[in-house]
Amino acid sequence: MEAPVTALPPSHLRLADLPNRRATDFALVPTAEERAGIADELGITQIRKLRFAGQLTPAGACDWALDSTLGATVVQPCVTTLDPVTTRIDVEVTRNYVADWVEPDGGESEMPEDDTIEPLPAILDLNAVMIEALALALPDYPRSEGAQLDETVFAEPGVTPMTDEAAKPFAALGALREELEKKGK
Repeated sequence: MEAPVTALPPSHLRLADLPNRRATDFALVPTAEERAGIADELGITQIRKLRFAGQLTPAGACDWALDSTLGATVVQPCVTTLDPVTTRIDVEVTRNYVADWVEPDGGESEMPEDDTIEPLPAILDLNAVMIEALALALPDYPRSEGAQLDETVFAEPGVTPMTDEAAKPFAALGALREELEKKGK
């Protein structure tokens, strides 16, 4: 007796079931509720828009290539003021799923030249690829317009405070050079 075939969510593709002579188109547009869940997962304030669309194309006998675009409008807190910062993201997402993937062994390994290569999964979770691509595309340090990081200086009474300018390794040499140049003129 055969095992029953379980239905997969639309964002999951069983690669063995896809046509192996032509590309398969896909498009994911998460609902407001799904976007809110992704925003929570990524630790950002809001995802106003999100679309992930492209093609899965057979590459050789067993491999697959994913070529897609990710478009999103996200809101994150400013790193200096915590004001909301809205960012538009439009990136190309490419993955190459190969059947002969060899997992690096040992504690250290070199990064491959082609960072789009991944092991061939039996079931490809497009939702996971979308979330990973969005996480990689998010600005690391979003800043609202005009936001500046002010300098705060602390020191014990009677001690000259250390400032950012004084902490620069060649600040004293630069001042000495300027002084010598003035004397030389």
